[in-house]
Amino acid sequence: MDSIKRPIITEKSMFLASTGWYTFEVALKARKEDIIKAINALYNVTVRQVRTMRVAGKTRKVGKRAKPTTRVDWKKALVRLEKGQKIAVFDVSEQSGK
Repeated sequence: MDSIKRPIITEKSMFLASTGWYTFEVALKARKEDIIKAINALYNVTVRQVRTMRVAGKTRKVGKRAKPTTRVDWKKALVRLEKGQKIAVFDVSEQSGK
């Protein structure tokens, strides 16, 4: 499962998970077939569709002299599962405040 690095947990990805799309950071060289096999094996689900995108690393200024550096490029995959299936990592249960 070298192609899947981590699930991406943000407000936007949680909203997408509620609509059936799950977001993962994947290896730059991972192909859609590799991603499908890895998700099927890791989470015991059936993947219906995969969309991938390369994300360019941002330029940041670092240090006392504000030297510009660039973060590494990375790849993101949006995965849609068969109806009725879920990935537990993205499941947020409603809890009362008291």
